Amino acid sequence: MGKTEEKRIELATTILAKVGGEGNVSQVSHCYTRLRFTINNPEKIKDEELKAVEGVLGLVVRGNEYQVVIGPDVGTLYLELVKLGDFKEGGNVQAPVTKQKVNLLTRLLDFIGGTFSPIIPVLVAGGLTGAVLTILTNFFGVSNTSGTYTVFYAINQTAFYFLPIFIGFSAAKKLNINAFLGAMLGAFLLYPTINGAVAINFFGLNVHTVAYNTTVFPVILGVLFMAPIYKLFDRVLPKQIKTIFLPLLTMIIVAPITLLFLGPIGGIGGEYLAKGVFAIYNFSPAIAVMIIGIATPLMVFFGMNNAMYPIVFALFASVNCDPLILAGMLSANVACGAACMAVGVKAKNVTTKSVGFSTGITGLMGITEPAVYGILFPLKTPLVGAMIGGGVGGLLAGLFKIAGYSIASPSFISLPIFIANDGTMGSLYKAIIVAVVSLVVAFLATYIFYKEKDALK
Repeated sequence: MGKTEEKRIELATTILAKVGGEGNVSQVSHCYTRLRFTINNPEKIKDEELKAVEGVLGLVVRGNEYQVVIGPDVGTLYLELVKLGDFKEGGNVQAPVTKQKVNLLTRLLDFIGGTFSPIIPVLVAGGLTGAVLTILTNFFGVSNTSGTYTVFYAINQTAFYFLPIFIGFSAAKKLNINAFLGAMLGAFLLYPTINGAVAINFFGLNVHTVAYNTTVFPVILGVLFMAPIYKLFDRVLPKQIKTIFLPLLTMIIVAPITLLFLGPIGGIGGEYLAKGVFAIYNFSPAIAVMIIGIATPLMVFFGMNNAMYPIVFALFASVNCDPLILAGMLSANVACGAACMAVGVKAKNVTTKSVGFSTGITGLMGITEPAVYGILFPLKTPLVGAMIGGGVGGLLAGLFKIAGYSIASPSFISLPIFIANDGTMGSLYKAIIVAVVSLVVAFLATYIFYKEKDALK
């Protein structure tokens, strides 16, 4: 066993102890950078001691969910953690859950963010494959009738055409019901005779035509409706017949209701959301994108960044690109990384310098949570530098009217997402300028104002 693995096991053991042990954890999962614990009794957790653990970059609390920020190594740490306890899907509840009151907006944002976080790798793989495909067809002569094109196109389309299935699974898991029934609902909406169906009815009721492969809201609403139905039958059905009738009754109620009412509501709602957001953008593109550039570090800190994905998908469904969220997050992500790099260059404290460089590198690659929790918020001044850089870059992005044509966390390594679908490079060239300006401004602002007295303890 190497030293790295020993340290990882020690960290997992320490974190589990700090959250109250196995008996205080009803469920554990992880996203790109965070361990997510659903806690039975929050009173058993000492927040400050948990945040002080070496290797923990921060802590976000959402009611009974404790999100422990680790960084890119969270996946391997999670595997060590689950070896320490009998953590099963749906929970390992060994103590009465102490519920905390959380306002409706916070619960909604947490649900959306928690639903999309686990499927980010799917979005990245699909989005960047689309960018690779654009490069291959426009610069390397790959024909759109070739087998190579067919394979890459299938990878790209799999991620987004079948997105309702992934969302259904993730949303159901987030709501602590059978995740496969959530996936089944998504698959039902994509079935050829349902997706985009025209002139069909159910018991005499006309079914509204919805292209379910282009919108995420219907399956989200459907799973939200499924949760209380599933839990009701799970509570009242005798255990002798529950295995058969729980899934049967759930689906024969939820699927038609989603098809007749929730699906159309979600489809229409997505259209109006896209029109509203696009209207705000068109009113003042520079100001709109600048706000995203400034606010992104704050959204990351409060766990709201992943809740932006429904807006991104609504824009793609409406105008086939995203000139707002992806454009603003490009400047913000690069600025976060640059601010941390400036701290790494200027700091004399060994710990601060090390954390600055490591979080700066991941930030420039589009993963900003380590930067936000490890440097920006603890030291404050780099946060200001990052927001200045993100704001200036966002203003420039809005003036240039750049747009993302594939979905991925915007950064230097994902710049190909700004290549237009027809292969034109104007948006990419402008995106490169935006990224460089954001980097330079954030680096200089942080370097000038950062003082060593703010070093990490």
